[in-house]
Amino acid sequence: MKFNSKNFILTTIVLMLSYSSVNSQSKDVFSVVLDAGHGGKDPGNSYHGFVEKEIALKTVLKVGQFLENEKNIKVIYTRTSDVFIELANRPKVANKANANLFVSIHCNSVKNVAPFGTETFVMGMSRHDMNLEVAKNENSVILLESNYKQKYQGFDPNKPESLIGLTMMQEENLNNSINLASEIQNNFTNKLKRNSRGVKQQPLWVLDASYMPSVLIELGFLSNKQEGGFLNSDEGQLKMAKQIADAILNYKNKYFGDRNVANTKSESKEVVLKKEETGKKEFTKDVNLSKSPVYKVQLAASSRKIDLKSSNFKGLKNISYAHSNNLYKYMYGETLNIDEARKMQQEAKKAGYLQAFVVEIKQERNNDNEDVVSQ
Repeated sequence: MKFNSKNFILTTIVLMLSYSSVNSQSKDVFSVVLDAGHGGKDPGNSYHGFVEKEIALKTVLKVGQFLENEKNIKVIYTRTSDVFIELANRPKVANKANANLFVSIHCNSVKNVAPFGTETFVMGMSRHDMNLEVAKNENSVILLESNYKQKYQGFDPNKPESLIGLTMMQEENLNNSINLASEIQNNFTNKLKRNSRGVKQQPLWVLDASYMPSVLIELGFLSNKQEGGFLNSDEGQLKMAKQIADAILNYKNKYFGDRNVANTKSESKEVVLKKEETGKKEFTKDVNLSKSPVYKVQLAASSRKIDLKSSNFKGLKNISYAHSNNLYKYMYGETLNIDEARKMQQEAKKAGYLQAFVVEIKQERNNDNEDVVSQ
């Protein structure tokens, strides 16, 4: 069966709208799906006697223990033992539960034993500079499943054209996914002094198919004997799990409860004030309203830096970007009025940015090393 992108997109839209309708209702409980990568007949990466499926499961269970000690948090596991779970069924667990977050935990490896460090992947709007090897490794479990060609609509994890053509289902949640991924990476770096390889965008099926903010964490490289030993130890797993759990809790405290507007932070103390004068919109920069939220419209996120010319953004002007964890988030417009922001969102969609969404920029000192640049 050939990959039918149109049917895939239509099915995706129906499912996402269904999910959004249910998930937009207020919840008293914040639910998190924890996914231990691999399992059963799929060991994942194995180096120096360190086995990915075992480390991922032990770490996931420790993350769950930390979260379960908190009030109003429900933890759901895709697996709690050494069993094989089909890749397609992992995000289904989260979708069926209408979960708030999907967190998948893995370990990395390469033939060169020198590389080390943590990295967290999100589903993104760009396919530029994608790491096909990482994508193939994490998607390759598909080949162990029966009838995989029918189940995954002809998707072949070994073919670059399949990876490039993989439909993105999570664009509406991209900003929140990046925020969670950034929290996780910052915790690893600032609190554990682990080497950070940043937040990255990759076409990973398990992220594509989940309809909520989702991340895939690579705890480190098992091929690096020192790092593998740390991750294989109970102490190492406990430390990594604590920082993942803390990041999830920080994310919940910051963003849960506002599902209409995504949030980001700016280092700038200078806020643009919208004035109405003789029917024209005028922007002035000499008023400090550091406690007031500023709204912009996010157009895309990419690992590439793009010149802020209107010609590069389908004719849209007043473009800015926020740079954090190796990702550029490109935004259109600026206003203090949420209704005006939604009008700008419609303008962006008419220009061709169909997945554009409103972000709220809090004018406060940013500890996430995020820079905002306008032109």
